Amino acid sequence: MIEDADFIVETGGIRLDAALLSRFPSSTRAFCRAACAEGDISVNGRPAIKGQKLQGGERIHVRRLAEASDNRVAPNPAVHVRCVFEDAALLAFDKPAAQPVQPLTYRETGTLMNGVVARWPDVRDVGDQPLMAGALHRIDADTSGLVLVARTPVAFEALRAQFAAQTVKKTYLALVEGSVAVGGTLENDLVHDPTLPFCRMIDISRARARVKAAPLHAVTQFTPVARTSCGNEERTLLEVTIYTGVTHQIRAQLALAGMHIVNDRLYGAFAVENQVGHCLHALAASFRHPISNDEMEIRTPYPDWGHVQ
Repeated sequence: MIEDADFIVETGGIRLDAALLSRFPSSTRAFCRAACAEGDISVNGRPAIKGQKLQGGERIHVRRLAEASDNRVAPNPAVHVRCVFEDAALLAFDKPAAQPVQPLTYRETGTLMNGVVARWPDVRDVGDQPLMAGALHRIDADTSGLVLVARTPVAFEALRAQFAAQTVKKTYLALVEGSVAVGGTLENDLVHDPTLPFCRMIDISRARARVKAAPLHAVTQFTPVARTSCGNEERTLLEVTIYTGVTHQIRAQLALAGMHIVNDRLYGAFAVENQVGHCLHALAASFRHPISNDEMEIRTPYPDWGHVQ
């Protein structure tokens, strides 16, 4: 962290954030812009203006500016975590709905990984993405359930290779609107909807605008395991299996097939009053142990909505 630093701008015609990054290359452009926006930078004794262009000769004062090396998961013991498996190589957690897996910047402290690194500090430097801190995969914030975390670099590489080879079997529970009589297999080539400013996946064949990104092939298997109702609405509990890991894969594919996950409003489900998250739960994962190579399965408890008749 760069604190209480001053310098004189030697040449004009550049933006303030560019001048900061040139003077402090250990930072990032995003951190320079954030510092300006948050009032941590002054120009000739006055607060910086967003997008400010410099003439040359200005005195810049830096009260506080983050460096790239600061962008790591901050330990937060106040975040409760539910560990369902632990050994010398691997941890597994049951994440609640409405909690992100990892922070987007070092300033965020309420995620699962903030709680994990507070209790298992050895994971903080595992892996090649500092803000993942050894987490091997993500699930959506509003999805509950299993998250795997490697405790050592050797375990991380061994497990990441299994994810890349699509040999990790991931089992989910999904409670969907309506009655589903038989199971099946869904295959789609998914892309981000280019017409929306936020992330929602669609089948490329249904895109309403030109798509530049390459589509990602997703395969999802589903089996009805129970039925229930809420008022006049029928619901079906599905057991879902995937080997691929495309963004929003299960949510998007089930919705494309007319099976909307309960309370998943992004993909067209009806809103459920006072419900946190949508009814999708990462139930289990099957893979080979990263050290012993033994086949193993780790499971989480059923969510409250998963106990249907």
